[in-house]
Amino acid sequence: MTEVLAQHRSYTSPRFKTRLARRRAREGWLKVLGLGAIVCAIGMLLILFASVVKESHTAFRQVNMGLPIYFDPEIVDASIEDREEAIRRADFRKLIRDSMQGILGRPETRSDRREMNRLISTAASFELRQMVLEDPALFGQERVVWLPASSDVDILVKGLVPRDVPQSQRRITDLQLGWLDRLSAQGLLEERFNWDFFTNNDSREPEVAGIYGAVVGSALMLIVTLVVVLPIGIAAAVYLEEFAPKNRWTELIDVNIRNLAAVPSIVFGLLGLAVFIRLLEVPRSTPVAGGLVLALMTLPTIIIASRAAIEAVPPSLREAALQLGASRMQTTALAVLPNALPGILTGTIIGMAEALGETAPLLMIGMVAFIAGSPEGFTDPAAPLPVQIYLWSTSPERGFVEKTAAGIIVLLVFLIAMNALAIYLRIRSQTKW
Repeated sequence: MTEVLAQHRSYTSPRFKTRLARRRAREGWLKVLGLGAIVCAIGMLLILFASVVKESHTAFRQVNMGLPIYFDPEIVDASIEDREEAIRRADFRKLIRDSMQGILGRPETRSDRREMNRLISTAASFELRQMVLEDPALFGQERVVWLPASSDVDILVKGLVPRDVPQSQRRITDLQLGWLDRLSAQGLLEERFNWDFFTNNDSREPEVAGIYGAVVGSALMLIVTLVVVLPIGIAAAVYLEEFAPKNRWTELIDVNIRNLAAVPSIVFGLLGLAVFIRLLEVPRSTPVAGGLVLALMTLPTIIIASRAAIEAVPPSLREAALQLGASRMQTTALAVLPNALPGILTGTIIGMAEALGETAPLLMIGMVAFIAGSPEGFTDPAAPLPVQIYLWSTSPERGFVEKTAAGIIVLLVFLIAMNALAIYLRIRSQTKW
């Protein structure tokens, strides 16, 4: 009884209360610091998203000019027997010039006529040519066609550059401003949703540059990565976790796999350049080369995630299968792997998302060239989406600034969707033991 009273007095002594108060104060400060770190991280993330959205939202709108185009059959050279080839060689720029001069009047000097021609995108003639190739019956008809304005006009109408500054401080002249005002007053100049950004390939002209080819290239590259890394990663994880003896060599392999997961991605680019490009002579700048390099980079992540998922399967499940007469292989294939599948899928999707956002290893194998078309196969030249964003960011054209931010938004949407899918599959397929 005396000992209990003495212990009770020690718990209620001033010294004990002081120490307890200090400990609780330290715990309170630790909570404040943790909460502050979370708030700071969320704030930085919101600033990042706000800055990207601020720069990108105008890229999803495009300034178009509505021009009454008369599809004059005289622009087609009748001496060319191949009708399609004759249409491809026709001067559709003349139709655009005639239409603009019919609306705004013919400038007196050649320099003024050049300024008028710079109001419309140089890609507009290609759009007219494609329209005629799809419907040759347009010849002899006149219709209003909405064509993309030039990049300078596009960013001016969107308000990205000021118009109330001296002419020497802007790329649009006062004469061009007058023409734009006349077009706007006639309802021939308006902003529309920029579908070209999603349906066009890359271009030297920022007003018509799109991400379609880059998305196709990224998809083909990820298919190669998945086909290579998934069977190898799962097989390696199953062997190391279920069949490999626990000795010094397997411990060494385990340490090296974990170290490889932390190696900078550019090192895998150097390895891919030496092995796949120079030794095996895989074509450069192709989804095959990019997919193989990304497979090297993603393989340690897949192995680690798969091993963790297999290890999480209860040992009692293995013992029950073995007691019922199943072999070691049958136990692994029919009992362990199906229950580890959610974790394996989650790790695989996260690894693919990591591969989707990589740029450095792809630059090392030459996937940095300008590709105007979209790849039709795994051995065609391609520029994945992260590389195209990098190319846009290095362009001096002001119109590519918003394209760069819009490409980042699209890439972030893909990454968030892939991570959300991984979380959904884990929650949906998770087994509680």
